[in-house]
Amino acid sequence: MSTPEQPGDPAGAVRRDVSDPVGMAPLSPVGRLAATVDRLSREVRAAQAEAEGRALIELAKGVLVARLGCGPAEAARQLAELAEQSQATPLEFAVDVINQAARDRVSEVTEAFLAATAAVRTAGARDTDGGGAAGAGAAAETVAESAAVRLRAAESGALAADDTQAVADALLEQALRPLGAVAVAIWAAGYDGSLTLVGSAGFPPAEAARWRYVPPDVATVARCGLTERSGQWFASLAGTGLPSVGRHQYPDGGRVAVPAGTGGRIHGVLEIAWPAPLPPQPPQVVRQVEALAELCAHTLESYTPPRGPGQEPRVIPDAVELMDLADGLHDPALVLVPHLDASGHLADFRIQHVNKRFMDPAGRPRAVVGGALLLEAYPMAAGDSELFQNVERVYATGEPFRARHLNLTALVDQVPLSAVADISVSRHGNAVLLIWRIEDETARLASLLQHAQRLGRIGGFEENLLTGEITWNGQLFDLYARPHTSTPVPLEELAAHAHPDDAVAIGRFLRTLLHHRRPASAAFRLRRPDGVTRHVRVVAEPVLDTDDRLLLVRGACQDISAQHWTEVALAATRDQLAHTEQQAVERARLTLQLQHAIMPPAQTPLQVPDLQVAVRYRPAETEQLVGGDWYDAVMLPSGLVLLCVGDVAGHGIEAATSMVVLRNALRGLAVTGAGPGQLLSWLNIVAHHLTGGVTATAVCGLYDPARRSLRWARAGHLPPVLVRGPGAEPLPMVRGMLLGAVAEAAYEEAEAQLAAGDTLLMYTDGLIERRDRPVEEALAQLLSTVRPTPTTLDQHLDRLLTYSRSDTDDDTCLVGIRVG
Repeated sequence: MSTPEQPGDPAGAVRRDVSDPVGMAPLSPVGRLAATVDRLSREVRAAQAEAEGRALIELAKGVLVARLGCGPAEAARQLAELAEQSQATPLEFAVDVINQAARDRVSEVTEAFLAATAAVRTAGARDTDGGGAAGAGAAAETVAESAAVRLRAAESGALAADDTQAVADALLEQALRPLGAVAVAIWAAGYDGSLTLVGSAGFPPAEAARWRYVPPDVATVARCGLTERSGQWFASLAGTGLPSVGRHQYPDGGRVAVPAGTGGRIHGVLEIAWPAPLPPQPPQVVRQVEALAELCAHTLESYTPPRGPGQEPRVIPDAVELMDLADGLHDPALVLVPHLDASGHLADFRIQHVNKRFMDPAGRPRAVVGGALLLEAYPMAAGDSELFQNVERVYATGEPFRARHLNLTALVDQVPLSAVADISVSRHGNAVLLIWRIEDETARLASLLQHAQRLGRIGGFEENLLTGEITWNGQLFDLYARPHTSTPVPLEELAAHAHPDDAVAIGRFLRTLLHHRRPASAAFRLRRPDGVTRHVRVVAEPVLDTDDRLLLVRGACQDISAQHWTEVALAATRDQLAHTEQQAVERARLTLQLQHAIMPPAQTPLQVPDLQVAVRYRPAETEQLVGGDWYDAVMLPSGLVLLCVGDVAGHGIEAATSMVVLRNALRGLAVTGAGPGQLLSWLNIVAHHLTGGVTATAVCGLYDPARRSLRWARAGHLPPVLVRGPGAEPLPMVRGMLLGAVAEAAYEEAEAQLAAGDTLLMYTDGLIERRDRPVEEALAQLLSTVRPTPTTLDQHLDRLLTYSRSDTDDDTCLVGIRVG
């Protein structure tokens, strides 16, 4: 760090022309002008350096005055002697005194710059190539030292300023303009959470006047700095939607809002504006801005809001006045003052005063709680209830906090105790007033009972039989639709307010209660004055004295109208369900009979030489025993065997009816001796014209036992599967569209030659279809299942049904033949 003047180089020694080292040559007009400019420039730089150095020296004097308790003259003499003993210049020694004595945010920032200087100096010394690195180290050293000097100069200017406006000017000119900032605003936080612009620089005067006052709870950039303890750094105001002073002047510029606080209390906000978007800043700059905010906090501590015309000065109560205020309250209250640690940070709150109405949740006397730290008296206050955090926030921002039904926890002798209370926290001067109202258990239970009676529509009563005094609660007056100021109805007149048909039940109730003196209950219809009839259940019990005499009756009446009509509806629903169940049973019986008539569960096998025939039918659902799937295996007069399976679209009785029509029609057409293609062509006409336009798929085959050959055709159905030896393959596909789609259709035929031991399977898609796989994959899985051929054909078909992976809830038909 350089001094304002170098020894041996007085200001007057720089007057000769730099082009004439000897100083004897005459000066030209141009040379004389250049020399004058050079001299004035050096004098200006020397004056600036002298001013900056003088500010740091004066600040060091102030530190010595505070620490030694001496006057300014003695502090100056001590500073000169100490600097001489340490063999340092007064300016260098002043910086050391400030850094070692103050230990505040500004000192931390200065140390960061000096550490950066030392790192660069070390890197330059290690560089072996000489001048380049050494020059960079010297430049960085100069930048860091000048930044530290600027920060100290800004501190000196802020401390010497008369008002916050002068502080804003000093901060902008001395510390913020070198960082690229163009404007600064200092906001003072009010006790109600409002913000007042008490100093600004760089903003137009009209704009600053327009933003003089911001009411509480208005979202602005400065408000973000007040609520966020760590401050807010906005890279750009564009897109934030937050208004602020000078936003129209710098719409895309960066903004910083940092809380200005000391000792855990926020006095205001320091807001800084940049003309362009602000990139991420290094930690040194962030710490420098926080140090400047702390400087503002010291100024804002003594700030007093200006008074309007005729307005009385605002008196901020101190802790003593707050104690008097707390003693006048009817609720328990504590007066808290901040407790700072050795570094000046808020660590806890001291319970300065406990008012007379204070009730400790743990039952401790007031003397034990008074004078203790808040976290010592209530160590769980920083836990789930967040009581300590709320007190800390109120002290920092000044915004009051209120909450209902907050859990208060105290830890006394390692026994956790808890209570529920309504909390109010407010800041007054440098103290905090904490008011809590612990809920009385009796009142809380009475309120709970009242709500339970209201929700249950229950009204209570008590009747003294000796004095005739009757007591009703408000819910019972509402149940009777009578004014709360009217006279309650005695038990003996209960029948007069009920439906005439309920007189017998009420008489039995009163006789059991008053004569037999036993608890009793009854249900009756209450006829109210407003013409509404309510269903009511009354329950009562007698109260006897020591001589077994009846003193009074107490009980309750409950409005059970909703329950009564619910029971009526349930009874009607129960009858309807019984009727529906009876209909369902009858429908299932008829459906089962129809299913047995169409698809017998056990069909007599065909007696064909060297041929085994087996069929299987599996309905999709137990509730719906018939569907559109069908099969047939019958010996024709010609000696051929008709084999067919089909599937009508849909389920239920309608699909089953269409299926019966097609099945019987095919059996009747087969006796004509026509081939399978012609049979399906005729069956298509039946499906299109005679069954209401249904659609269906089918496979029809004619097996010749003598030739062991199968002629077959298909109508949109999957082909039969031939199992021969260890392999299984579907028969080659032939053309044929589904039945009923068009009026006339032709169907292609194919012939398959079977051998001894072959098994032929016809099936409907309910055997293989899956929702998550294509038909080709399902068919491949079927082929892998049918290859291991069991001993008998019946076992083969049963095995296919057992291992079927279909998940479409469809019917399944199987027809199988095995050649002997």
